[in-house]
Amino acid sequence: MAKIVGQEMSVLSSSKSGLAYLTANDWALVADKANRLQFKDGAVLIQKGKKANGVYLLLKGSARVVIPLQASRMLGAGEICGEMSFLEDSPASASVIAEGEVEAYHLDRPALQNLFELYPHLGSRFYRSVATNLSHRLRELIGSGSELPSAARKPLA
Repeated sequence: MAKIVGQEMSVLSSSKSGLAYLTANDWALVADKANRLQFKDGAVLIQKGKKANGVYLLLKGSARVVIPLQASRMLGAGEICGEMSFLEDSPASASVIAEGEVEAYHLDRPALQNLFELYPHLGSRFYRSVATNLSHRLRELIGSGSELPSAARKPLA
């Protein structure tokens, strides 16, 4: 299991697109249950259509979220991916591919569920953070409008 260090704590807790509501104690608990992984340039963290079986928290580097028929989106250190598949317990709706060297924590479903059962307030802050991130992403998508397929932009008759 991983041990969180000061610089990582700063990266994870300061990201506006990460798990912003987690406390320092929450991060220590999360890091204790996480597996620290390294990915080379072009490596697939999450593959569209396959279950992610957990979430990734990027520590270093960046990754590209590839969604069919839409512009790709970049993720950086401190950001989370795989959360939609985790929340819905369903296959991933996008692929996430390393852009250069990437280090990330991976938290699988059983480890997260165990943490949330032992520490309900951690679970509450985790889900609030994820909900806020998804809301921000939806607002960005609605605000741009240009990323929606043309059929989706047509008003309902």
